[in-house]
Amino acid sequence: MVTAAKVDATEEQARQLVEESREAGWVKPSFAKELFLGRFRVDLIHPFPRPSAEDTAKTDAYLTRLRDYCETLDGSVIEEQDRIPEEYVRGLAELGCFGLKIPVEYGGQGLSQVGYNKALMLVGAVHPSVGALLSAHQSIGVPEPLKLAGTPEQKQRFLPRCAKGAISAFLLTEPDVGSDPARMASTATPTADGEAYEINGVKLWTTNGVVAELLVVMARVPKSEGHRGGISAFVVEADSPGITVERRNSFMGLRGLENGVTRLYNVRVPAQNLIGREGDGLKIALTTLNAGRLAIPALCTAAAKWSLKIAREWSAVRVQWGRPVGEHSAVGAKVSYIAATTYALEAVLDLSATMYDENRNDIRIEAALAKLWASEMSCRIADELVQVRGGRGYETAASLRARGERAVGAEQLVRDLRINRIFEGSSEIMRLLVAREMADAHMAAAGALVDRNAEFGEKARAAVGAGGFYAKWFPQLAVGPGTVPAGFGEFGPLARHLRFVDRMARKQARALMYGMARWQAKLEYRQVFLGRIVDIGAELFAISAVCVRARAEGRDATTDGTAAEELADVFCRQARVRVRQLFDSLWDNTDDEDVYVTRRVLDGRYRWLEEGVIDSSEGTGPWIAEWQAGPSTEENLLRPWLRVRAPG
Repeated sequence: MVTAAKVDATEEQARQLVEESREAGWVKPSFAKELFLGRFRVDLIHPFPRPSAEDTAKTDAYLTRLRDYCETLDGSVIEEQDRIPEEYVRGLAELGCFGLKIPVEYGGQGLSQVGYNKALMLVGAVHPSVGALLSAHQSIGVPEPLKLAGTPEQKQRFLPRCAKGAISAFLLTEPDVGSDPARMASTATPTADGEAYEINGVKLWTTNGVVAELLVVMARVPKSEGHRGGISAFVVEADSPGITVERRNSFMGLRGLENGVTRLYNVRVPAQNLIGREGDGLKIALTTLNAGRLAIPALCTAAAKWSLKIAREWSAVRVQWGRPVGEHSAVGAKVSYIAATTYALEAVLDLSATMYDENRNDIRIEAALAKLWASEMSCRIADELVQVRGGRGYETAASLRARGERAVGAEQLVRDLRINRIFEGSSEIMRLLVAREMADAHMAAAGALVDRNAEFGEKARAAVGAGGFYAKWFPQLAVGPGTVPAGFGEFGPLARHLRFVDRMARKQARALMYGMARWQAKLEYRQVFLGRIVDIGAELFAISAVCVRARAEGRDATTDGTAAEELADVFCRQARVRVRQLFDSLWDNTDDEDVYVTRRVLDGRYRWLEEGVIDSSEGTGPWIAEWQAGPSTEENLLRPWLRVRAPG
């Protein structure tokens, strides 16, 4: 029996692995990177980028066919059965939904990122599990990594199958390894003849893994003569000997999600199935997510649009104290928030997606901000919708239907959206990721000064080098267009909000500089402080997207520019309140006290506070299940819906 070699990694080793895997350098401009440096480059997003007429026509034609099919599907069936019916999946496959972004030459639809997002919004409106099925397949499954790093032969072998409906899954997480891949224990050992790798390991939370035909598996290749080694990515046939789907997991939401636990025991994978080079697995995954993360804002935006529709209709017909509830300001404030934020969510999504399609800008920060911000704001929208609906918001759609009322699943929305703050990088991890990217220029200029392992001599040399950078950069943070009353005048009434963005961008850049000076090498442990800086940047990004989009729609004869301007203005006012609160909390907070109390909670100092309740989870199992590599003793639950195997 093969035993699992538990991998222990120090904090320094974990940091080094992530640092080596991130994209180095900035070949293309980045609006968000400039924003965090205190430079409001509105020219990078204005005029609001739009898809070409040809691309729009192609997308619209496809969406018309997709909408017609989606209107025949019943999301309540998925909710009740905890399964997506096989006939639904076959219908989606026949429409080409599994090849939305796959190039036409490989049998796909060849949609742009904008078109892909709109398709996800439609299927997600049927049931979010359908959106998760398609996005996991195309955003992080086999198609996207192969498009980015696959060989021509790999693309020819696998992309046509994926386009036809061979569902793929992404296997990274392990029972005791989440956002810290340095501790990954799954191995891919080269065979003696060099023709293959033998994979052993157990993977947790394998979205689509229960029904997949193809897998992207991340495993560690041991370093040896002729082998670079490191975490690597492989395309693996899901029905290969030695693969067992041992569990189908259940969750508070996303009923219908085919997510499981997969064991790999001596699974032989041909060497030609290695994606990229050995050791490039994490880099491929992170690059894939630059666009892949936009699937979540797409599904969040769809949820917000539905919430707005329900809030509008309900608030007009439900009467309390002689007036529709929407006319009461306590409820009206919630409706206003939902409407304004929905407009902003779509603006952020479309801006990020179009910038990706244009390939002129580096959007790694924009995509991360969009995912972070959309997942947080949509959860608040769902919570506000439940409150607007009152008792009916807490009641299930099935219960409402059973007693003759409209089956509005507001409580389901809360359950389904909650995972988006965890999927593909939790909000906390996303803030750290963005914080590292926003600090890149500072790391280049003064890296040793904030490196706790640097020697005194290194710090001294870094101080000299950093002096030139900061002597030029810091004075630029004093004044800008935002301090000029006529600044951004072409945006009319919205100009004041862009002036606000300009001023606040420079203010947050100064705040980061102050934080670096105050905490130096310990800044990396000030995660809450850095998180607030990132949240400020996310709000400023959203304000910018909203103003630029509203300006574009004001010039577009096919849209109501005045209505867009109204929504934009209200959103910006709401966001400005949040930004001011975030700035206040940078320096006026309980961060140090929270650290003190947390340490004593973990030490058991306050255990007396837990008395008086019963913990029914005690004795049910360990916090994290132990596992060993070896043959499975469980029934294989793999049940691919479709079989699209290559000839032979």
